[in-house]
Amino acid sequence: MYQGANMGLRAYVLKRTIFSLLIIYVVMTINFVVFLAMPGDPVGFMADKTKMKPEVAEMLIERFGLNQPLHVRYAKYVVNILTGQFGVSYFTQRPIAEEIGSRLQNTLLLVVPAEIMAIMLGIVLGALAGYKRGGKLDSAAVITSLTTYSLPVFWVGMLLILVFFYQLRWLPGGHSIPDSWLLYPPTNIWVEISGRLLHLILPWVTLILISYGGYLLLARASVLEVVTEDYINTARAKGLKERTILFKHALKNALLPIITQVAIVFGFMLSGAIVTEQVFSYPGLGQWIWKSIETFDYPALQAIFFIIALCIVVANFIADLLYGVIDPRVKYE
Repeated sequence: MYQGANMGLRAYVLKRTIFSLLIIYVVMTINFVVFLAMPGDPVGFMADKTKMKPEVAEMLIERFGLNQPLHVRYAKYVVNILTGQFGVSYFTQRPIAEEIGSRLQNTLLLVVPAEIMAIMLGIVLGALAGYKRGGKLDSAAVITSLTTYSLPVFWVGMLLILVFFYQLRWLPGGHSIPDSWLLYPPTNIWVEISGRLLHLILPWVTLILISYGGYLLLARASVLEVVTEDYINTARAKGLKERTILFKHALKNALLPIITQVAIVFGFMLSGAIVTEQVFSYPGLGQWIWKSIETFDYPALQAIFFIIALCIVVANFIADLLYGVIDPRVKYE
C-alpha cells in the first residue's frame, strides 16, 4: 500500500516536472515574440532623448544585435535566459542580472513581510467570520475587507502619506533609506535597521490593506463550505472546543483554494509592488519595471517577465504537492 502510494507520488512528480519544463519553454518563446512585435524603437527613443548622432545610433543597433536575423537573436535570447545573464539593458547599458540583483533585496523586504501578514490576517479573520456567519464579526469583517480590497492602491498610499507624513510627521513618506544616508551612511547596524523599518511601515500598511481582503473573503467562503459537513458535527458531539474544531478541522480542510491563491501571489512576488513602489519612490523591482516600460527597455522586461513566469510555475508545482499533505483525500495520479 505504502509502496504503491510512493510510486504514484514519484510518477506524479516526474509528470509535473516535464509538464512544467514544457510550459517554461513555451512561455520563454512567447516572451520573445511578444516583445519583438511590440511598437516602439528603443534606440530611437534614446536618440531623441540624448540628441544622439546617427552613427552612434547605428553603433548601438549593432552592439545590441538588433540588425541580426531573427533566428540568431532568438538563439542568443535563449542562451542568455538559460544562463541567467539576461543580456544588457538598452537604457542603462549595464548587465540586467546586476540591475535585478541591486533591487532584489528591497523588493523582498517590501513584499514578503507584507504578504505574510496579509495572508495570516485574512485567513484568521476569514475563518472566524465564516464560522460565526451572520454575527457582528462576520458583518464587520466582510464590509471592511470589501472596502479596502476595492480601493485604488495609489489612493491608499497617498492617503497614508498625507496623514502620517505631511500632517502628523510620524513616518517617512518615501524612499528606502533617509536622504542623509547618501552622504553619511550609518555606522551602527541597529540605526540602519530602524531607519529602513521606518521607511517600510507605510508601504507595508498599504500592501496589507489592499491584500488581506481577498484572503479573508476566500477563507470565509471555504470555511462556509465545510462547517456543515458531518465530521464537523461529529467533532462537536465529541465535546471538542470550538477553537479546535475551527482551526484543526474546518480550516485545514478549507485550505486548498487558499493555497492556490497564495501560490499565485508569491509567483508574482519578484515583480514587486509596481504602483506602491511608484507612490513611495521605493527603489525595488516594481519601480524598475515601470522605468523599463517608459524607456522601451525590452531585454529588461523580457528578463523580469520570464522570472515572474518561472516563479509562478514553481509556486504552482509546490502547491500541487502540498495538496496531498494538507488533504489526504487528494491522490497523486
